[in-house]
Amino acid sequence: MLRGVPSLPQPDDLTSLILRTDFTDDRAWNELRQTVGTDGASYASDPSFADVTIQALIDTDTAADPDHQLTYVFLADALTMTDDEHPLLALDLFDEPGRTFRVAPRWFLDISANLGIGNLGFDEFADAADESGTYRGSGASQSD
Repeated sequence: MLRGVPSLPQPDDLTSLILRTDFTDDRAWNELRQTVGTDGASYASDPSFADVTIQALIDTDTAADPDHQLTYVFLADALTMTDDEHPLLALDLFDEPGRTFRVAPRWFLDISANLGIGNLGFDEFADAADESGTYRGSGASQSD
């Protein structure tokens, strides 16, 4: 534990962690979980992570035992809960700690699967985000 932030939960095998950091709307959280589903996703809803900063998550992960460090995490933050599309915030914790992009739930499984098996890197998805910083599928690019 670092500065009051608990260790990051470990996702189930072959899944990616979706960490809830905004606790203002349980309905939105449940809607997000229903939209994403259970394929490729592990969920953590611990109020200890309410409004946690990206830097605190990076520091917490860095301080963890190497066997328990994550390479990335998806955050269900305030924008996720309030935007109609519920875009998750993908956070790199390994190659470029702190690099982020948004992802619509419909693309979560594609990203989770590819990152999980190392088929594509975090940077490849981040580089394919549109001008709003949101990944919208492999056909999207910053010039679209």
